[in-house]
Amino acid sequence: MLRAILLFLSKQEAIQGFMKKFGVTRKVVDRFVSGETLEDGLNAVKKLNSEGAIATLDHLGEEVSEAAEAVAATEVYLDAIDRINQKGVDTNVSAKPTQLGLKVATELCEENFTRMIERAAKYNNFVRMDMEGSDCTEDTLQIFYRLRKKYENVGIVIQSMLRRSEEDVDQILKLGGRIRLCKGAYKEPREIAFPKRPEVDESFEKLTEKLLKSGVYHGIATHDERLIEKTKQFAQRNSIAKDSFEFQLLYGIRTELARQLIKDGYNVRIYVPFGGQWYPYFMRRLAERPANLFFFLKNFFRA
Repeated sequence: MLRAILLFLSKQEAIQGFMKKFGVTRKVVDRFVSGETLEDGLNAVKKLNSEGAIATLDHLGEEVSEAAEAVAATEVYLDAIDRINQKGVDTNVSAKPTQLGLKVATELCEENFTRMIERAAKYNNFVRMDMEGSDCTEDTLQIFYRLRKKYENVGIVIQSMLRRSEEDVDQILKLGGRIRLCKGAYKEPREIAFPKRPEVDESFEKLTEKLLKSGVYHGIATHDERLIEKTKQFAQRNSIAKDSFEFQLLYGIRTELARQLIKDGYNVRIYVPFGGQWYPYFMRRLAERPANLFFFLKNFFRA
């Protein structure tokens, strides 16, 4: 019930102004968001690189309703790709399809991703298409399939909570596509998503094994230590090298776990968000893990 409430609140962006009024961005949100500017994001990546982690930069924003907004968001990403190369930091970029115009026109979204992918290819870099709510899944995948047939430096996200995900994984692997596997952070009807955590976890474990056996470099995105340990054990049993996949964690969450994985010789990529549109992302982080909510409340009332 708490998770459902928080996910509902994540769509009430008017609350962002209230939170800013009380200084929440400075005291709490900065734990999960690197800052509001590209320079903030790049500085966070540089620090992570110095600690042995790689990264993916995400310019926060979603659900744009005007083509001009989608083009503007794309320009931020193009600048980010150029700056990544200039600064020599080890990171790629991730972008939400609705931020790049999916709800305006699928053709616009595909065109914007194409511009990003081609710019990244100049620098031997990579673009990840994020996955959003189930109402976007099919359109996002169809765009990805078309792009992957033309470009190798594009990947996709799959959510283990969705019942369709195993079939989607099989289709993506036929194209040699790179997947970031996560549990999923959206409220979905039980007809299309597993309603209980053990089912989501079981799906995650099954899909992880499929990905690791594929011979393609994938990202296993979870903070769940039990699933991380199961991933490590499966890889060891099947003689899968540590450098043939990576663990992915979110910026500001389970930093000690990230450090330990790096120490143990695993590749670790940190998802680094930046930008002014932090509210929906922040609220989903609270919904995902009760400890994040307790941290927020403790610091909020100290404001």
